[in-house]
Amino acid sequence: MAKPPLLALRDVSLTFGGDPLFEGASFSVGEGDRLCLVGRNGSGKSTLLKIAAGLIGHDAGERFVQPGKRIAYLPQDPDLSGYDSLADYAAADVGDDERYKADMAIEGLRLNGELSPKTASGGEKRRAALARLLASDPDLMLLDEPTNHLDITAIEWLEETLKATRTGFVLISHDRALMANVTKGTLWLDRGVVRRNEKGFAAFEDWRDKTHEEEDAALHKLDRKIKREEHWITHGVSGRRKRNVRRVADLAALREQKSTHTHRSGTAAMVLDSGSSSGKLVVDAKEITKSFGERTLIEDFSIKIVRGDRVAMVGPNGAGKTTLLKILMGELVPDEGTIRIGSNLQIATLDQTRALDEGQTLWEALTEDKLLGVKGSNDQILVRGRPKHVVGYLKEFLFDEKQARGPVSSLSGGERARLMLAKIMARESNLLILDEPTNDLDIETLDLLQDLLGEYDGTLLLVSHDRDFIDRIATSTIAMEGGGSVIEYAGGWSDYLSQRGGKADPALEGRRTATPAPNATPKPTAPQSKKMSFKQTHRLEKLPGEMKLLEAEIAKLEEVLVDPTLYARDPARFDKATRALGERQAALAAAEEEWLTLEELREAMA
Repeated sequence: MAKPPLLALRDVSLTFGGDPLFEGASFSVGEGDRLCLVGRNGSGKSTLLKIAAGLIGHDAGERFVQPGKRIAYLPQDPDLSGYDSLADYAAADVGDDERYKADMAIEGLRLNGELSPKTASGGEKRRAALARLLASDPDLMLLDEPTNHLDITAIEWLEETLKATRTGFVLISHDRALMANVTKGTLWLDRGVVRRNEKGFAAFEDWRDKTHEEEDAALHKLDRKIKREEHWITHGVSGRRKRNVRRVADLAALREQKSTHTHRSGTAAMVLDSGSSSGKLVVDAKEITKSFGERTLIEDFSIKIVRGDRVAMVGPNGAGKTTLLKILMGELVPDEGTIRIGSNLQIATLDQTRALDEGQTLWEALTEDKLLGVKGSNDQILVRGRPKHVVGYLKEFLFDEKQARGPVSSLSGGERARLMLAKIMARESNLLILDEPTNDLDIETLDLLQDLLGEYDGTLLLVSHDRDFIDRIATSTIAMEGGGSVIEYAGGWSDYLSQRGGKADPALEGRRTATPAPNATPKPTAPQSKKMSFKQTHRLEKLPGEMKLLEAEIAKLEEVLVDPTLYARDPARFDKATRALGERQAALAAAEEEWLTLEELREAMA
């Protein structure tokens, strides 16, 4: 006899305001099930999980929980009031003889259990809530984005914990590597209906694409049948009256069937435009060191980033990734060492905090941005140099007209991410800085973002804990391993692990020589002489001044050519300025190449 499920939702419906969020959504979870719940941003995944946990109600349908079984839900905003420390909160559901379970979870999640909830950050509170859930050993775990605020080492610890547990779970996550490694079934929330596949997330994309193909084929077949019936009604030879009436009724039924079909949401029409090229050199950092008090975050670190590099930064929370990023961008001065920043950089930044004014509407968030707004207009923005209506641009990122006038505070995490992407993609940029860009993005948007970054011919600096995303995007990885140890490795996350012998969190063993990034300028072999020639030394000293002069000339020529009436007024001057700009840009690129080569020769001899 089959065992009853631990949890079941049957024909659940829920409506917020207008259109229903769910209509007849059903699924069940049995003992030991390992399921991921996937769906587009705004499809209602988190809401469905809260209904399953019994935290919010629903308009219609049934919720069943097997008597005597305990379901634990990971809250997004846990309440720690009444507890003296994070450790006390994590151990609240276990007895004194099992407190060790909470201590093990706290250690695995790299959390300071002695912290007071009053001083803990939102991320630390979330980790404490996750530690409490894992320590309580429930019959079923409902996990909504458990990797938020976790570094890669903590994510890998969670992954091993979920692999080892016998407890069933339903998991919502943007971390594709985690879902692929721990799940054995998939719940797909699509247009208010839940589909189930008895394969884990690794098989989801093939299943999704096949489902869409079958749906398109069925819809095409329905369209053809409707057209045949319409042709018969209009042009067919009159037959018996009863048969005619029946076929008219059949045609009406076919039209009704088509009208009730819910069309799939499209893909965000995201575009990245690198605009004018930066100089060959983007950043040259030499022997930089940065400390705060007695704590050293970066010690004696050097790196050259050239145009087209895609550099990922990884390391534990608090290791100094944001500090290093600010130093490389010239926003923070190192205690020791030097920073040279390249020419003609147009920077666009996606901040992890998704910093938006909660009191603004989406419309205002775009039009009041000083870098996006068109002077004298309140309904248009400049999109890569061309004016576009706000609503039309928002629709490209899957927002409807009602949302355009709605508050930013009503957006989900994924919608906030899309709005921030809309803001940065409206600008031309040749240097992208992305801080945790994959947080809250659905699979389709994430795939599109990866494709765009793959074709982007600018430079990318990336901070991420998403192992799969780093593997697909990065050409080199900067590992911040604590104690000031900062090392660059070639390739992505898997390459980093391979070069470290498969260990992501090594004991500090002093600095090692990193494998050079694949598209970094090769370092020349030091010749037998112990110093550079007088000519080489003199040239190295003169080049920075020449490059600065060329940059100034390029800026002046660009000011001349920005005039849209110049070609009509003075074609000869336009042609002359265009040729001169091309010549100066080529000369600057050549000078930067020469400077890089001589500088690396000097370093090799040193």
